[in-house]
Amino acid sequence: MQTPLRQQRLAALRDIIADIERKPALAEGQARLDEGAHNQAFPRLPKGLVQEVFADENRDAGLSLGFALAQSTGLVTSRQPSIFYLQLAADAQTFGLPYGPGLSWFGLEPARLTMVRVADMTEFLWAAEEVISCRSVASIIADVRGEPKLLNFTASRRLSLRASASGVSMFLLRYGHGRESSASHLRWRLMPQKSGRHPFDERGLGAARWRLLLEKGRIAGNQVEWLLEWTKNGFALVSPSARTSAPRATTAFPGTLPAPLADRLSQAG
Repeated sequence: MQTPLRQQRLAALRDIIADIERKPALAEGQARLDEGAHNQAFPRLPKGLVQEVFADENRDAGLSLGFALAQSTGLVTSRQPSIFYLQLAADAQTFGLPYGPGLSWFGLEPARLTMVRVADMTEFLWAAEEVISCRSVASIIADVRGEPKLLNFTASRRLSLRASASGVSMFLLRYGHGRESSASHLRWRLMPQKSGRHPFDERGLGAARWRLLLEKGRIAGNQVEWLLEWTKNGFALVSPSARTSAPRATTAFPGTLPAPLADRLSQAG
């Protein structure tokens, strides 16, 4: 037989759970998505969302990190000036480190990025919850290799609730084809894509591109597939004609002639 004190505690716990269910974080996040995604090519998503970013292979880690950093850069403000990058120490050799000069070119001051390496998933989840609860953080980016048992639906639900409460965004960079149940607001699949055309060299590398498939959640109506290109002002949606058009051969300067032994390098006549 339960004591009166135990019954009171159980009743209080039921009230707390009922209050959470009446205002689920996922529903609130979806409402903010609808507000922020109206009439934009690729919307600047609101703060406080948990996004899972899946790539098929570990070698595509740079692709995922670039996508997360591109969004995080737009979330930085004077009140939320910091971005955290979290990974297991054992995964450092697999995923590497962000490159400082590259971050500067990307529009992010390297001093704003704080690296955190932990020993195991217990420390990983503790660090993630502590960082995501800090209102002076713009976002936290976390590398997650494989399917760790501790990162289950309950753990992702805790992260989702804390993100919604604090307004701190979280990007879980995951790898492989498996998809576990989670409480993330959005789930993306990123696929390799050829870079854009270089404006002055048809064989040179142009702007970075991302091919995205939205597997969970909804933004900008019912669109689920995106091809994005990075510009100095952020993401730009690549038009269907630009996806298939072949690069045009252009001459760098008027009156130039090709050198006979240099592969299409210009030479003034």
